[in-house]
Amino acid sequence: MPVMPIAKPPVFHKEEERRVKANDPEHNEKFQYANNRIKTSKYNILTFLPVNLFEQFQRVANAYFLSLLILQLIPEISSLSWFTTIVPLMMVFTITAVKDATDDCFRHKSDNQVNNRQAEVLIDGRLQNEKWMNVRPGDVIKLENNTFVAADVLLLSSSEPHGLCYIETAELDGETNLKVRQALPDTSELGADIRRLAEFDGVVVCEPPNNKLDTFTGVLFWKDNRYSLNNEKMLLRGCVLRNTEWCFGMVIFAGPDTKLMQNSGRTKFKRTSIDRLMNTLVLWIFGFLVCVGIILAIGNSIWEHQVGTRFRIYLYWNEVVNSSVFSGFLTFWSYIIILNSVVPISLYVSVEVIRLGHSYFINWDRKMYYPKKDTPAEVRTTTLNEELGQIEYIFSDKTGTITQNIMTFNKCSINGKTYGDVYDDFGRKTEINEKTVPVDFSFNPLADRKFQFYDQSLIKSIKRGDAMVHEFFRLLSLCHTVMPEEKNAGELIYQVQSPDEGALVTAARNFGFIFKSRTPETITVEEMGKLVTYQLLAILDFNNIRKRMSVIVQSPDGQIKLYCKGADTILFERLHPSNEELMSLTSDHLEEFAGEGLRTLALAYKNLTEEHFKEWSKILQEANTSLDSRNEYLAAAYEEIEKDMMLLGATAIEDKLQEGVTETIASLSLANIKIWVLTGDKQETAMNIGYSCNMLTDTMNEIFIVAGHTVMEVREELRKAKEHLFGQNKDLSNGHVFCEKMQESKQGSVLEETVTGDYALVINGHSLAHALEANLENEFVDVACLCKTVICCRVTPLQKAQVVELVKKHRKAVTLAIGDGANDISMIKSAHIGIGISGEEGMQAVLASDYSFAQFRYLKRLLLVHGRWSYFRMCKFLCYFFYKNFAFTLVHFWFGFFCGFSAQIVLDTSYWTAINRFFILGSIAVYFAILFAMHSDGIFVIFPNHFPFVGNSRNSLGQISVWLVILLTTVVSVMPVITFRFLKEDLNPTQTDQVRKLQKARRKQKPLQNYMRRVYRTNSRRSAYAFSHQEGFGKLITSGKNM
Repeated sequence: MPVMPIAKPPVFHKEEERRVKANDPEHNEKFQYANNRIKTSKYNILTFLPVNLFEQFQRVANAYFLSLLILQLIPEISSLSWFTTIVPLMMVFTITAVKDATDDCFRHKSDNQVNNRQAEVLIDGRLQNEKWMNVRPGDVIKLENNTFVAADVLLLSSSEPHGLCYIETAELDGETNLKVRQALPDTSELGADIRRLAEFDGVVVCEPPNNKLDTFTGVLFWKDNRYSLNNEKMLLRGCVLRNTEWCFGMVIFAGPDTKLMQNSGRTKFKRTSIDRLMNTLVLWIFGFLVCVGIILAIGNSIWEHQVGTRFRIYLYWNEVVNSSVFSGFLTFWSYIIILNSVVPISLYVSVEVIRLGHSYFINWDRKMYYPKKDTPAEVRTTTLNEELGQIEYIFSDKTGTITQNIMTFNKCSINGKTYGDVYDDFGRKTEINEKTVPVDFSFNPLADRKFQFYDQSLIKSIKRGDAMVHEFFRLLSLCHTVMPEEKNAGELIYQVQSPDEGALVTAARNFGFIFKSRTPETITVEEMGKLVTYQLLAILDFNNIRKRMSVIVQSPDGQIKLYCKGADTILFERLHPSNEELMSLTSDHLEEFAGEGLRTLALAYKNLTEEHFKEWSKILQEANTSLDSRNEYLAAAYEEIEKDMMLLGATAIEDKLQEGVTETIASLSLANIKIWVLTGDKQETAMNIGYSCNMLTDTMNEIFIVAGHTVMEVREELRKAKEHLFGQNKDLSNGHVFCEKMQESKQGSVLEETVTGDYALVINGHSLAHALEANLENEFVDVACLCKTVICCRVTPLQKAQVVELVKKHRKAVTLAIGDGANDISMIKSAHIGIGISGEEGMQAVLASDYSFAQFRYLKRLLLVHGRWSYFRMCKFLCYFFYKNFAFTLVHFWFGFFCGFSAQIVLDTSYWTAINRFFILGSIAVYFAILFAMHSDGIFVIFPNHFPFVGNSRNSLGQISVWLVILLTTVVSVMPVITFRFLKEDLNPTQTDQVRKLQKARRKQKPLQNYMRRVYRTNSRRSAYAFSHQEGFGKLITSGKNM
């Protein structure tokens, strides 16, 4: 690499550039860069109490009960002991705090486990073991094969030639295929020389911490030279070193500054819609309570003014309240305290108990237990169970979540004949099952024992020496970029950049064409027991534009051949005209394979003369040395050689879905749940999986592909999709009018119903970056939400979270995110419900999730059974609970008319508390018993379209019939009492009524003497018998109810 001598590196502003010097802690400490400690927990010892209390007081009811407790401490207005409120309030706070603390302890344990991992750091000229959390920017660390990269490091040197190393980025983008990184030539010369590495004093000036996984911009200043740095020189935290014995790197970003942590969303406090609804109901009920209190207070003032003075001769008064208005004021607060049971604090205790019970039901569910890994379902957040019954959108990762990330060679077409199907004795195709006998590969000692193929005719063709079949597998063993690794004798392991290549090379290996080793100039293959070394003359690599890959090799007998594999649409255009008949036959086979959801590739070859190859080599050399338009010249050179090829056949690879994925997606779709796939894979891979699990089908009206590289291109593609969705409706196809109309979620739902047909949207990561901008997000979410399926490809972890937030913001819908890797954590944290799959990519997603299990198919049972039941039970419970408490509270309201509005209680509080607890706990136990006896989960699996109860609680309040029922119920409850009170005096008056009538008649004739109005009140308790008794006080006094 050319270098440019300079005097000194320039000084950059600290806020815009990061400046790190190798092996110089004192220099780097000036900038106060973060160390490598990470923190995903919410609390610590000092912040737990204030932060947790703040979160708990977000519940309006908790603040309400605190205010109530303060009122109960005022003896002039309270007839209830403050003890009745503070004890349950403290119980609620304590139980919730213990639960939150327990959840956070798991996060602390996870953080400690990661922070205490060991890393080899170069300190004072020698390698020392240090904890990860003590690693700092500027440190030089050593990484070994199959270990995690501790921080974002600049690769300095490695055990591989030319400073190469191989990494797996599954924790970052979900891909398990290997990626190549290469050190600068000058630093790669440092090798493993500890002395030279300790003397390395290079200064890196680079971009500040950010979340862009695919870019890095920086400059290394060393020995008066300047070296440009890019992403190909960096090893990011979360990657795993593969196929490389060791490497050394210089730490650039550590801990929270690493790109992995920059892409991890913050832990959020999640609340269910039931919680939010209860907050709203509490406010309305408090308003109802105030109205009732005002009515009773006015009644008290009127009663005191007109009647109360006549009862003083029967009572002993300690204090006198001269004003009936002030008496009503005190009575108002007294009734606020007495009637508080309309929203008792036991509601929240009961809700938490029910949620805990539902959590255990999920944990104990044997149908969600995965025996192969001994993994049960686990509820990690117990407060979200009923939210599972309201899910409208599911955001899913692909690799390791929907798929097993295992590619298998399933079928092939060779020279016009298909292989892979199994036929019975009568020539009828039969399904492959556990009883089907696989091909016996015992003749091949290096065969992969996990590989299975069931068509015996293919192995017979191999053994028979069919030339075309041999050439087919010879191509598979030569045309690839796989790296072999032989650990033990006979144990051959392939390190692949693409799972597809791994599947094809493994198939060739099992059928007798074993790829053994490679050098930059040769490829060694064992062909049917014979070792053959081919000269590698050229590699024409794959890219998204070419959609094909070729190699040019020379066999030991001197024959030069070009082998090519790629997309059939691309390859068929470059075949020799003599292949017309074979191409037609192979196209039929490819359509058959694609219809089964298999990933297909076409294979071709071409014989080259030595003269032709030499002439082409000169063209290739000129293209490689061109300074301008090098890529265009290379593409032209590749086109020149890749034509007039001979068709060999085609392959069909199955990206194995997890068991039950297709059925699960179908059931969830029937339940009107929309599934979006957010994956880091390329577009072709994601779409193939979409077809495999029937999210994409050939019967769809249209599949919109958004792949624009600029804002204008993306806007135009979205506009065209919108016009297609709504046909010629100009009002809706107009972008501005449409955006305005779609602002309201109700209007959006109406438009969703007006779209007929099935549509899908596929969008690339670079296009999604533009679509998520403020000026385009409305159009994107409008089009996406009108499609049955949405697939986002090449997305970063942060983009996954942004898509979830976008739907939450514009659709006000309950969302669920499910994933299995660290690249899914931000999405899991952003969604209302986060689910972690304990799969092949570690436990990071599980630790950040609210629920976890081992297989995607368990999502169906979690939502359609446990979610529905939890929501159904909670709604039934709340209806019963409010009915019970309103019934109890209104007894005191009616009793006020009989006791002179004196705020007396009908029932002793201890009695009511005991009865309340008995009925609450007893009803819960009985209710669950009845549910277990009468409800079957199979019903809801059979009829999933009856699943959603989305927004029933809020939507019901918008129905006229509901308010009519409330009105009629109120009238029916009130009218008998009013009728009794007003008609009884006329129809069947008591002696007291007759006396009162006589007094009123006399008062009209002669006004009574005005008495000084005095109202007496006791200090804390009031007499319970003093004010409204029609037949005398004897029975009341002797009954002892006033004591």
